[in-house]
Amino acid sequence: MIRELSLVRLALPLTLPYKLAFGAVTQFDSILVQATLDAGEGIGEATILSGYTDETIEDAWVRAKAFAGRLPGLAPDAAKTLAASVLADAPFTATAFITAIEMAEGHPLLAVDTPAAVPLLAGINATEPAGIEREIEIALRDGYSTLKIKVGFDVGHDLDRVKFIQRFNAGRARLRIDANQGYGRADGIRFARDVPPDSVELLEQPCAASDWAAAAQVAAASAVPLMLDESIYTEADIDRAARVGAAFVKLKLMKLGSLTRLAAALDRIRELGMRPVLGNGVASDIGCWQEACVARRHVDTAGEMNGFLRQRRSLVKAPLPVEGGAIRLEPGWAPRLDDAWLKTVTLDRGVFSMERQVTRACARGAHDGGSAP
Repeated sequence: MIRELSLVRLALPLTLPYKLAFGAVTQFDSILVQATLDAGEGIGEATILSGYTDETIEDAWVRAKAFAGRLPGLAPDAAKTLAASVLADAPFTATAFITAIEMAEGHPLLAVDTPAAVPLLAGINATEPAGIEREIEIALRDGYSTLKIKVGFDVGHDLDRVKFIQRFNAGRARLRIDANQGYGRADGIRFARDVPPDSVELLEQPCAASDWAAAAQVAAASAVPLMLDESIYTEADIDRAARVGAAFVKLKLMKLGSLTRLAAALDRIRELGMRPVLGNGVASDIGCWQEACVARRHVDTAGEMNGFLRQRRSLVKAPLPVEGGAIRLEPGWAPRLDDAWLKTVTLDRGVFSMERQVTRACARGAHDGGSAP
């Protein structure tokens, strides 16, 4: 049974702006759901970013508070079903509730019995030659074998920058190129056709998420494999990605709603002859750890669950260890929030419990001359 839910709205500052085609991100706008069940405690996260979801942080917070009061007293399965139904149009918000409950139940995907390493990629953010060279050398020195390049700004300049990176990289690492929907159809086709394939693992989401015709045309013209990301929310989207010619599909836990559904979707990608990629570069320690736990069993590509490394300070007391370009998952490790830092970055909070509901019901019953349930 669900005993209590605690909601916290956070503004998590980043060390450096995270540059995306649709704007620079300077903080994570996040909601944490902490669930207390008879079986244990769990935490779920929703970090809301325009371009990744239609949700806004303001609406998500209002809906989360309105919904949380309905869960205390319910069985876990009933609460998860209700969250999936009521918040069907708000997958990030639903994920925070459902994964908190799954963690509190002791979901097997989060049970790390033996040490495991989940490889990550490293981002190349610099735009000037000296900065690019420095970032590549540091990433290779630290053990990363996949590098991510953001494009989607100016197609000519983007091609020149990628070619410079390819020359300096000299085949030492795989290159993952992400446009974050930054191109129109013509520019997306041009970039995909003209980018040299040297060391390029894939080209990610060059055009608008809803423009499936553009995705098909890019896939047909491209010199490198295509991956879809922002286009993917449901299992039906995965099937559609296969039909338009995508070679890779990337998933984020916050878009799938639950750990169980995420694992099934990753398997579905492989069944359709594509390769899965997993990870959210805009997530804190909570979401990144949960994704890493799933990745160790279901993914063999470099993970993108590196948002926790962008934070100015870790949200948990013992930060996720990263060594040799990989998250190190250790038996017994679980996220324990740093209460002092949490207090500093908290904008609002709310607590919803069985006891508070009984207290309110008693107060209404006394006032109305009735009896409390």
